[in-house]
Amino acid sequence: MRSPYFQLCNRIVLNATVICYSFILLQGCNSTSNLDEVDTQSRLKETVAALTDSTMEGRETGTAGERLAGNWIADQFEKAGLTVRGDSGAFQQFSYKPHPPMQMHGSGDSLQLGMAVVKEIIGQNVLHSIESSCGTHWGVIGAHYDHLGYGDENSLFRGEPTIHFGADDNASGVAGMIELAQRMKNHPIGHSLLFAAFSGEEKGLWGSNYYCEHPTIPLDSVRFMINFDMIGRLRGDTLAVYGTGTSPGWMELLEACNEDSLILVPSESGVGPSDHTSFYLEDIPVLHFFTGQHPDYHKPTDTADKIDYEGIEKIVNFVERVVRKLSQESSWEFTATKDEDEESTPSFKVTLGVVPDYLFSGQGMRIDGLTEGRPASNAGMKRGDVVTAIDTIQVIDMMTYMKALGQFEAGDTSLVQIQRDGNSEILTVTWD
Repeated sequence: MRSPYFQLCNRIVLNATVICYSFILLQGCNSTSNLDEVDTQSRLKETVAALTDSTMEGRETGTAGERLAGNWIADQFEKAGLTVRGDSGAFQQFSYKPHPPMQMHGSGDSLQLGMAVVKEIIGQNVLHSIESSCGTHWGVIGAHYDHLGYGDENSLFRGEPTIHFGADDNASGVAGMIELAQRMKNHPIGHSLLFAAFSGEEKGLWGSNYYCEHPTIPLDSVRFMINFDMIGRLRGDTLAVYGTGTSPGWMELLEACNEDSLILVPSESGVGPSDHTSFYLEDIPVLHFFTGQHPDYHKPTDTADKIDYEGIEKIVNFVERVVRKLSQESSWEFTATKDEDEESTPSFKVTLGVVPDYLFSGQGMRIDGLTEGRPASNAGMKRGDVVTAIDTIQVIDMMTYMKALGQFEAGDTSLVQIQRDGNSEILTVTWD
């Protein structure tokens, strides 16, 4: 006997919209995947463990470790039943030749300044899709999978070259993306989704920039881009969400989908140091999810054992609700945001040598990590201290902190006021 759903579809064959939603219902009810039988956090751990394995060698763009990681990610997408969407199967290759540094040649009177020889770097994005027959709209879900290898120019580690595992940055984001892809495949929605694992992010958004210049789907059909980057250290349920000003509907939608009562720290700008920026510059509404920096950022100590897998699961649950709700919207408007330009962004010659807590919403600049031998550490500052004044300059937030730094030169001495455990202290800092 044929099912009622089958009979219904036959009766309404001329109604394309109803056919599409009937198909989605059938796919959700009749999924043959065993996804729901496996614990979500176990799947997340498997992804992070694979990408931080020593065989990946830190996944630096253009290396064998990056290619190995890209192949592993492609296998996961294909096991989930996604369609390849690269230029050549699952992959999109891009090349970049870094600007060569200047080098001195010879000695004495024959000393000459010349350009160092640099090799072209070839990286690859990993692209897969879930395609809907309902309309032409697309959403993009992205996360970068590259990291720093044995410690490239972006490393904050001051020792001998060693593997930078990049568990939070950004195996955590890739884990969240793959988990979301598996869920969306098992329970489809009314528009298509591109899942993009970008490389070259740590080098300067190479992969996402290249993709936006050479898209494998029409960019004018993309309604939104959601970016996972460093979502593995959720603290106190506080989640930073960047890009909330890139569509007038973002905040209302986020609040409606926040069933777990996450503490959202929104930032309106569509420009930031991650792959969502490439899409924002193409007039696409974006959101970037981020759980904050920490003392292990860009160091070999960013390892899988420090990841909060329950936190990633909460974030994926949240984003899944956002994506499903988006599919019910008839349109999604883009708005440009007011971004800091070169004239308004403070410039400075000194720093404290700290990692700021970008999720801190109080008054001042909270320290989330310190580098030994730098001014803050030498002055006796600790993680958790909140800088409230430098000499006579009040520090209200990150912008006033950076403006304050612009007032000093290396060798100057300042009195820095901090809040520690509810008490105010004044420490002497010598800038370098």
